[in-house]
Amino acid sequence: MVGKLLQNDGMKNLNKTQMLVLTSMIFASALVLAVVENSLPPLPIAVPGVKFGLSNIAVMYALFFLGTKQAFTIGIMKAVFVFITRGGIAGMLSLSGGILSIVVMILLMAIFRDKISYLIISIFGALFHNVGQFVVITVIYTGMNMWAYFPVLLISGLVAGIVTSSLLKFIMPAFHRLA
Repeated sequence: MVGKLLQNDGMKNLNKTQMLVLTSMIFASALVLAVVENSLPPLPIAVPGVKFGLSNIAVMYALFFLGTKQAFTIGIMKAVFVFITRGGIAGMLSLSGGILSIVVMILLMAIFRDKISYLIISIFGALFHNVGQFVVITVIYTGMNMWAYFPVLLISGLVAGIVTSSLLKFIMPAFHRLA
């Protein structure tokens, strides 16, 4: 379970320079995952912009193995990158979804430390990522009825959480080699 793994992990004993380098490498991995995801064909659903959120694998890894500060750092840097490459609205959506997702995952880890799996944390992280984005988009587009999209966002969050958790387990050895 998550709690036992976090207690025994030696990566939190890295010095500041090593932690900075490792965090930077994990962020670079997030960017590579985002590029890979953007090169894939769009998902065949009616809501534009719905993705699996592959770059969130790097954020989850940072949260589970490096710490909350590094997870927030990577999440914020991802939002800045999105802002620079895709514009202000996309940057705000990335930031709101990312921060809310990380906060929810931290709360779940704190409350259910030894009784929660990566899968459940990932699903809730993806769901609340979509909730954070939904809140911002409804504020930006006041007057439009966005509630019809909400069920689709919840279902896509569930699927995205399952996909990212599964891929994290698969990619974890490569991330561990970075450390």
